[in-house]
Amino acid sequence: MAGGTLDVRRGGRTGPTLVFVHYWGGSADTWNGVVGHLPPEQATLRFDQRGWGTSRSLPGPYHLDQLADDLATVVDACVSGPFVLVGHSMGGKVSQLLAARRPAHLTRLVLVAPAPPQPPATVTEEYRQGLSHAYDAPETVQYVLDHVLTAAPLTEAVRTTAIRDSLRFPRGAEGCPRWPDGS
Repeated sequence: MAGGTLDVRRGGRTGPTLVFVHYWGGSADTWNGVVGHLPPEQATLRFDQRGWGTSRSLPGPYHLDQLADDLATVVDACVSGPFVLVGHSMGGKVSQLLAARRPAHLTRLVLVAPAPPQPPATVTEEYRQGLSHAYDAPETVQYVLDHVLTAAPLTEAVRTTAIRDSLRFPRGAEGCPRWPDGS
């Protein structure tokens, strides 16, 4: 990939490959708890999306089409048979975009609290601006985790990973990705 690489982690070899796509601000580590509950032989694939985790050296643009292209590249390079996309939040939105392209061997799409295709009309500009600063400092990440993103307290390990990942981004990756036209 021009400008860097996407960090990919594979596990198991049995069944359809579960391809996990993390939230905007996360990393492949976001899925550690889920993968830890699966049988070790279950085929899994996780990766750090462009701009996050160990893939933060990849340059922008950080728009939705680029993220879906990256996901397609990972699937094409790493999955040879049936697979299931499992996307969380913005990873759900990216997974929907790839699923709409009808890739070969996609058998299911699992969405976990997916980001909506367009922001809800009830979201004010003030609220959007507040969220655009969610990754500014550990305190702002903690606030968003506690008051926006979760309904129950996180374990300390999950909380630490979420804060660490949310603060590791390159310039230009902060805020939510948009369509190439900026919408």
